[in-house]
Parts: sequence; C-alpha cells; structure tokens
Amino acid sequence: MPDPHHQIDTHIRVVTPENIGFEYRVASPFERLIAYLLDTLVMGITIFLLSLIIMFTTGMVGLPEVGMGAWLIVTFLITWFYGGFFETYMNGQTPGKRAMGLRVVRTNGGPINAGQAVLRNFLRVADGLPTWSIFIPTYLVGLVATSLNTRYQRLGDLACGTMVIVEERTLASRFNEMKDVMLTPIENMLPLDAMPSRSLAKAISQYVDRRRYFGPARRAEIARHVGEVFAEKYNLPQGIDYDALLCVLYRRTFLSHQEEELVEELPLPPPPRPITGPNVPRDFEIPQAPTQ
Repeated sequence: MPDPHHQIDTHIRVVTPENIGFEYRVASPFERLIAYLLDTLVMGITIFLLSLIIMFTTGMVGLPEVGMGAWLIVTFLITWFYGGFFETYMNGQTPGKRAMGLRVVRTNGGPINAGQAVLRNFLRVADGLPTWSIFIPTYLVGLVATSLNTRYQRLGDLACGTMVIVEERTLASRFNEMKDVMLTPIENMLPLDAMPSRSLAKAISQYVDRRRYFGPARRAEIARHVGEVFAEKYNLPQGIDYDALLCVLYRRTFLSHQEEELVEELPLPPPPRPITGPNVPRDFEIPQAPTQ
C-alpha cells in the first residue's frame, strides 16, 4: 500500500556544489496562482496610473496620438518584462511572490540569473495556452506540465532549469537559528575586521539557513570544514565551537545592529529536526574567494 505521507510530500532534497544537503518545500500550483494574481493586480494598477499620467500630460500639450503610442509602449514593457525585471533584481522574487513567501531558484538550489528570469517569464505565453476568447489564457498547458514532475515546473521552468520554492523563513526565524548557541565569547575573540569572503559568506548563509535541520553532531561536522580556516587564520583556540563561529560570521555579515538588538527578545526555538533520507556526502570543498 502506498505511503500516504509520500504522496503529499512536496519537499525535495538538493545537494549544493559544497556537498551540503538542503531541503526545500516546492511551491504548489495554488500558491503560485495566488502570487500570479497579486502580480497581475500590481501590473494592472501600475498600467492604469501610468496611463492617466500619460494621457493627462499629452492631452495638455495637444498630442493625443503621442499619448496613445506611449501607452502602448508602457503596456508592452510592463506586461513582458515585469516578472523578469523583479526576479532579476529581487533575487528570484516578484512583489506577488514575496507576499506569498515564494522564490525562484535553480534546480540545484542556487540563485537564478537575468537570462533565466527573463526567459521563464517570456515562456509564460506558452504555459497560458490555449486561450479563451482570444485574450484570456487558460494555462492548461502549464497545469499539465506542473502535474507531470515532482517540482511543479511549468514549461518556462523546465526550459530554464528553475523551480519555485517556499521560503519558510521570517526575520525572527533568522535570529532563532542562532539563539541556541553562545556567540558573545567567540565574537570577542575575533578581530573586528574578521569577515568572510563573498563566496564563503554565501556558503555560511546556506549553512545557517538550514542548520535547524541538522543534529548537533552533523552541525559540528559540516561547520568544521569552514570554521577551521578561520580558526587557523585568527589563531583561535583548538576545540572552538565551529557552529557558533559560523553563526558569528553570519551575524557580522548579514545582520544589522538594529536586528541584533532583537535577538534577546526572541524565545528559544524547538529542537532541530535532522533531515531523514540518504546520507549527505561528507566531503566539503571550501569555496575559493573570487579573484580581484
């Protein structure tokens, strides 16, 4: 008899280039539909307001034909480039996706680039087929495509190697990730200029983002590979808590002073839930800092 939990499970496992396994929850078609409707509302309001401004301005100078041309250009740009623009500059999110807590990422868990953001939104036209009454898309093609794969990828996602995930994270949860470790002693050991490189900062961010899924032993094992580099560089004592060290570096790199003040006001998180399933590869290669 099939496992009912397996049938409704929308979590997928991704192993990053650093050989760390992360678990993501794939956004359901319903969640993506709500985000799309919100984005459609934003586009409609934006086009309406800009239309009023254009028509009023060109009408004042007696150039209604110019106003109509400008309106067509604005409508075209917003309709075709809204999604690609926001997903490029908001790291895989549009206003609608942000409101729903969704984000577009590569299938390997990495951030998308501008080409992927633009192309996946251009291909929305194909996902919208067939149309009803010429102008209204039915999205039957996209619905069929999402139902045929476990990542709920539509045609645009399949072509670009992307997927939409649910960010089960809030600002408070970022602090909760580090509430169970003692950061102050290690903070005092590190020089003020001790900051990770850009590539290492990305690896540290991924680790802190998912450390709640690991047990203490697995945390220590993963954090040691990066932590040893800093411990040796800054002459930190042997046996230092590498998990706490990475949390300190994360806080220095990503959290502002005002956000740090909120840490003391937050409650303790529940015990971390280790990921179940096949073992994650144990080898961890330290990302190289980008050349100047």
